[in-house]
Formats: sequence, C-alpha cells, structure tokens
Amino acid sequence: MAHPEPGGFTLPETLLALVLVGLLAQLGLSSASRDLAAARLEGASRRVMVGLERGRDAAVRSGSPCALSLEATGWREPQAGSLPACEGAALELGEGTGALAVNVSHNLPAAVRFTSNGLIIDGGTVLLSTEGTELVRCVVVALPLGVTRLGRQGPGGCLPDPQS
Repeated sequence: MAHPEPGGFTLPETLLALVLVGLLAQLGLSSASRDLAAARLEGASRRVMVGLERGRDAAVRSGSPCALSLEATGWREPQAGSLPACEGAALELGEGTGALAVNVSHNLPAAVRFTSNGLIIDGGTVLLSTEGTELVRCVVVALPLGVTRLGRQGPGGCLPDPQS
C-alpha cells in the first residue's frame, strides 16, 4: 500500500515565494512613491499659475495695481514695496497635498506687480522640484505682457509640455 505524499510547500519553495512577493511589493511601492511625487509637483506648479491668475483678478477687481510675493510655501502679501497686496490672492502651494515637500526657486522680484487691468509687470522663471522624481516643472512669466507658460525644465531651458 502506497502512502500518499504530504501536501504543501517545502521550506525553500516558501522562502522563494516570499522573496518574489517582497520584490513585487517593493516595485509597486517605488512606483507609487514616484507617482505621488510627480502629482505633488504637478499640483504645486499649477498653484503657482493659479496664484498669478488670482493676482491678475484681484488687480482688475479692485481697479488698482497690486503685488504678490512668491515664497517657498506659496504666494504671500509682500513685506515691503509701494503697492498694496493683491486682496484674496495669497495661496499655499501645498494646500490639499499634505506636507509640502516641493522645492521652489525663482528669479522673480520680491514683489510681483500687477497693473489695474491685470497685466503682470515683472517677468521671470519659477522652478519646482521634489524628492522622488527627477522631473523639474517650470513656470515662465514672459514680458512685455506677462504671458505665463507651464512646462518642464530641459537642456534648453523651460520646454513646453509634450502634447498628449
């Protein structure tokens, strides 16, 4: 009479399965981490653009020139200058994304000025980066009309986003 073979897995088979599951989980976590970093960066760069639009709107609404200051955490009322702050235009760059982990650098003046008809008087470039992705987003404010453009930093400067 033959004895039935015991069912189940051997220790080496179980260890191999655990290693494979661990590797798959790590790949999934690193991909999710990269996606989260890219989403945080996208949100912050769009909020830079929204801050500029809010400054334009505030100047038009009040019918007089105003100014905003871009700091590491977002748009603020300027600490000094001859123009009043753009009412209601202050904006956090990390709002809604949890802790802000986006690095902001720019060559804008301390106070970005808006005319009473909503034109941006000052130009410059804002660069945004974050840990977890090599992507660097850029916002360009071009003179003389203060036209804004959102793009990706590349070898030739701020490049437009590729059409999807």
